[in-house]
Amino acid sequence: MQFIRINMSEQTVKVEDVPQDYVGLGGRGLTSIMINNEVPPTCDPLGPENKLIFAPGLLSGTSLVNTSRISIGAKSPLTGTIKESNAGGTVAAALGKLGITAIIVEGLAPQGKLFNLIIDQNGNAALQAADNFKGMRTYALVEILLQDHGEKNGVLCIGPAGEYQLSSASIQSSDVDGRPCRAAGRGGLGAVMGAKGIKAIVISRQGKNPDAIADPESFKESAKVFAKAVKDHPFSGQMLGALGTAGLVSAVNSIGAFPSYNATKGVFEGWEKISGEALAETIQKRGGQTTHMGCSQCIIRCSNVFVDDGGKYVTASLEYETIWSMGGMPGIDDLDVIARLDFLSDDIGLDTMNTGVAIGVAMDAGYKEFGDGQAAIELMEEIAKGTEIGKVLGNGPAAVGKHFNHHRVPVAKGQSIAAYDPRGMQGNGVTYATSPMGADHTAGNLVGAYLGGVLNPLEAEGQVKASRKAQISMASLDCTGLCLLAGAALAAPDVSEALLKMINAKLGTQMGADDIPALGIRVLKAELEFNRNAGFTNKDDRLAKFFYEEPLPPHNKVFAVTDEDLDNTLDFK
Repeated sequence: MQFIRINMSEQTVKVEDVPQDYVGLGGRGLTSIMINNEVPPTCDPLGPENKLIFAPGLLSGTSLVNTSRISIGAKSPLTGTIKESNAGGTVAAALGKLGITAIIVEGLAPQGKLFNLIIDQNGNAALQAADNFKGMRTYALVEILLQDHGEKNGVLCIGPAGEYQLSSASIQSSDVDGRPCRAAGRGGLGAVMGAKGIKAIVISRQGKNPDAIADPESFKESAKVFAKAVKDHPFSGQMLGALGTAGLVSAVNSIGAFPSYNATKGVFEGWEKISGEALAETIQKRGGQTTHMGCSQCIIRCSNVFVDDGGKYVTASLEYETIWSMGGMPGIDDLDVIARLDFLSDDIGLDTMNTGVAIGVAMDAGYKEFGDGQAAIELMEEIAKGTEIGKVLGNGPAAVGKHFNHHRVPVAKGQSIAAYDPRGMQGNGVTYATSPMGADHTAGNLVGAYLGGVLNPLEAEGQVKASRKAQISMASLDCTGLCLLAGAALAAPDVSEALLKMINAKLGTQMGADDIPALGIRVLKAELEFNRNAGFTNKDDRLAKFFYEEPLPPHNKVFAVTDEDLDNTLDFK
């Protein structure tokens, strides 16, 4: 168990044993608790006092399936709050197999200087000058890095948006094919990486020094139970392999909660053209891949490879949130345009969600016409070039709303909502408002409860309780490195018991079932404490005003959960 601390002000690399306070933590638990402990809450997110932490999950690097999620933490330049942004790909497993618990980046490089961090198969880390990579987009960058250092490496990197330090800048992660098409998109952490002066981190995937497992036999047995449950589950074992997350397009439109035309409608008029079914049909017809392994040790295969009508690669993977943000919000019903926008987001290094919503706000303000796909592509190129309007768009929907003096800006704490309108899914609105990290699609998503008929999405009753439980569960899951999609299997008691056994087998502990939600609460408390010390109050736990005032067709509902109930959501006193 080792930390690698990188001081960019001095260009030094230090390896240290994990301090006792952080032993047993991984993923979001480690990033959030460390940020709360070590980062001044009122610091400039792009200044030397902020820290950028890369932490694989507690179970990453083990034999357990679908444990390839990495948590990246910092104070967010977008929200001003604490932030954990989460990505798949190959790097979490790579770090786990090297026995690296976290990479902590501190200080700032000299102005104008760029570096790459290279970690070899023995876990040795070194900074290399990367000034020759300035301005390079991520696909070209990763291709060169894998040529120079070998294909058996994982890469984390930023594109031009990160170098410009834009608030929607992502950190891109390479998939198993070496493409930088996985993203830690939320919160603008690519801007923090750019401010630190790091262009890329290259990590060997050939490490053979994972942390020891205290009880290997118990771990192996429980891992088999978990893997079988993931394969047998209708959602993770069947629907996702066939349609990917895009299978939600038809489902969410069917209940009128698909925010479209900058959240003025709950059903997108051309949704059939961009549905999971249409996507799969298009990919199959053109010879792409509808079922694709994008992340290390994935058995779900929810990824896809979208190709053009000549069979040439465009992007991987075209997912639900991006189909919504680059399709429904700007009113674009052309999968080829959406796929191009997805590729550009990855290549430039942008959060597809924050950027798509920013384009939607600009269109709603009259800057461009809804549905104009070519205009959307041109706007993406403006961001890449760093023009005046490009920087406004690259700083997200709140910046666009301010620029155009437009009132309809679908954000919470400055971050765009996700692909579920809070008026059509009231509990998701609770999560958007109260999550310590701003509006988020994974922090406490209740879409399964709505589609399964467990909870009425249009009524205020029961939403706070459901959101609280989901936020606690997700905070716990984010500590493990497990994919949210595999987490669907945890609803079965024997599967959640298997996960508990694996954690105990890994650490040599005797935790009980109640200790898992307790971990989630501990993480949330650390995040809330940081935000309070940064100056946030319950007044910030609110949605944009128009959600309370403008009814959403077709149900014509407004967000109905009271401020008092919102204030009780994460009150753990």
